[in-house]
Amino acid sequence: MLEKFLEAGKIVGTHGVRGDMRVQPWCDDSFLLKFKTFYLDKQGNEKLNVISIKNHGNVCILKAKNIDSIEAAESYRNKIIYIDRADAKLEIGRYFISDIIGCSVFNVETNEELGEITDVSQTGANDVWHILFKGNEFLIPNVPEFVKEVNIEERYVKISQIKGMFDDED
Repeated sequence: MLEKFLEAGKIVGTHGVRGDMRVQPWCDDSFLLKFKTFYLDKQGNEKLNVISIKNHGNVCILKAKNIDSIEAAESYRNKIIYIDRADAKLEIGRYFISDIIGCSVFNVETNEELGEITDVSQTGANDVWHILFKGNEFLIPNVPEFVKEVNIEERYVKISQIKGMFDDED
């Protein structure tokens, strides 16, 4: 089952004296600019209602309702912020890294199980999936030449396996 609340970043400090907070985004920083509410726990019990949010270098500057001083903002330092999946509008074919981790990997031609995705590295050009197969880790680029089907709801992906990809060929 997919998680309702997803980690989106971390409050790493304050900005100015009026309660603005610096947020280190754990996604494309422009993605966070779309949200009006962030949450401070995985259950969605504690909210931060956004007054404004903008990019500022490698962080975002967040102004939240009822946080009007540097002291109030400082009390949120090192807190993780979450988004509600229902508020996130992803383009078709896009998904959250946390959703891809744990998916089973299959050969698209033979339907043979090739392991499980255990991690994702973001290289800039494309993501690289870490696949655990028979006790070994293999790295597969997330590009259309290899990735043929992604089914997040049923927790699997299908790839086109090339000679030598899993040390099965010379």
